[in-house]
Amino acid sequence: MAKYMEPKYRTILEAKENELESLKGMSANSLWKPAYHIHPQFGLINDPNGLAYFNGEFHVFYQWYPFDAMHGMKHWAYVKSSDLVNWERQPVALVPVEDYESHGAYSGASLEVDGKLYMYYTGNIKYSAEERSANQCLAIMEKDGTITKYANNPVIEGVPEGYTGHVRDPKVFEKDGRYYMLLGAQRTDQTGALIVYESENAVDWRFKGELKLALDLPNSVYMLECPDYFDVSGKDVLIVSPQGLDADGHNYHNLYNVISVIGKLDIERLTFEVETYHELDKGFDFYAPQSFAGKNNERLLFAWAGMGEVEYPTDKEKWAHCLSIPRELEVVDGKLRQKPAEELKQLRVRSESSEMEIVEGAVEIQNASDQYELELELNDLEANQFGVELFASETEGLVLAFDREKQTVSVNREKFDAAFGGDFGFVRSSELAISDLVKVRVFVDHSIAEIFINDGEVVFTTRVFPKKESKGIKVFSDDKLRGCYTKHELSQGITV
Repeated sequence: MAKYMEPKYRTILEAKENELESLKGMSANSLWKPAYHIHPQFGLINDPNGLAYFNGEFHVFYQWYPFDAMHGMKHWAYVKSSDLVNWERQPVALVPVEDYESHGAYSGASLEVDGKLYMYYTGNIKYSAEERSANQCLAIMEKDGTITKYANNPVIEGVPEGYTGHVRDPKVFEKDGRYYMLLGAQRTDQTGALIVYESENAVDWRFKGELKLALDLPNSVYMLECPDYFDVSGKDVLIVSPQGLDADGHNYHNLYNVISVIGKLDIERLTFEVETYHELDKGFDFYAPQSFAGKNNERLLFAWAGMGEVEYPTDKEKWAHCLSIPRELEVVDGKLRQKPAEELKQLRVRSESSEMEIVEGAVEIQNASDQYELELELNDLEANQFGVELFASETEGLVLAFDREKQTVSVNREKFDAAFGGDFGFVRSSELAISDLVKVRVFVDHSIAEIFINDGEVVFTTRVFPKKESKGIKVFSDDKLRGCYTKHELSQGITV
């Protein structure tokens, strides 16, 4: 069958003369380029891919379309680091030039096999605007950093019977001496599923079946993307990104959402016994997370700090999105918690601390900047409503608000000149048991705020696009409140 092509399906090898230099120049002076978050110099970044600590270095690949702030021919771009915070840009790792990946090298994951890094990904194939198929492919990184696509790709050709061409995002893991590949899939009745392949050698794969997951997901869920499986804190954890979830109370207000499931995997019976599940991040801009084992076998995670089908203010500058900071995962009280990776402390270059007391009103934290970490403890709470305003100025501000009466916490990003995404609302919220002590830890980086409440009990990942002067930090309260804070200025972690 003939392949379907349109202008957005071209590779970086087909760039016109001076085109890449021009794109880089258009975004170079953006107010909103992050300093320590992984981001593209130009073009669009989305899912993190192939995350690994391999041969003494951290390797982060990501989905990248070079030519515009839109989704087109996806490449695997590549950065690496020796310390998880200072990133060096590398040549593009995977350029989709083969027939089995004619419309993009889509997302996937890595696994070390026999001293080499096996990088699995989906080769996207399109026959028309609506008709498609998918191949599962392999590339191999040697210890010297050389990356070569497997000569006999694809390792899985096409999709199994009963599923549409929407089969993608391989996650490969080893269990009891065998290799398993978990894939997001769509059944022919347009509902989402997870399917499993197995292998003895991580190269030759056979279809094992569909994973039975006892989640009460509605039939409106038409796809399960970016599955991730691991064990941490003595529990099996499955992370999945369902498409088609309807909003429910405080949950699932983004177009696409992320769920973490705690339970027990029986890979032979193809069952995942569910104990608890919850929305992983309550912010506006968090999708397609992927985890990996860190230097000391801790479980780390990156996510795409963006959202599909939303126009962002940087689109006109021909670049879009970034990744989250690296986060360490643990299960606490039946819930997967995220906290900033310990390595991020290496970014701190200057710190200041102070105590505060509010009777009613607001206190401004001095020496505002564009890139910092804020640690805040609020106690002696007699207030009902209190919180923190970030990116504050006379006309702008991102408001983190706590409500003791309702036992909720919310983030409101409506008050910006460059407000965006309004079709999906400007407020995100969560239930939170508010006692006499509230801990807040925030990472701000020009156009992103990552907010961790009570050691990761609730997390909000949110993009905002402030004016140059909108840098203030205000703590506010409707009654008595005491607290203390430490503010750390953070260094550059990646070239703009």
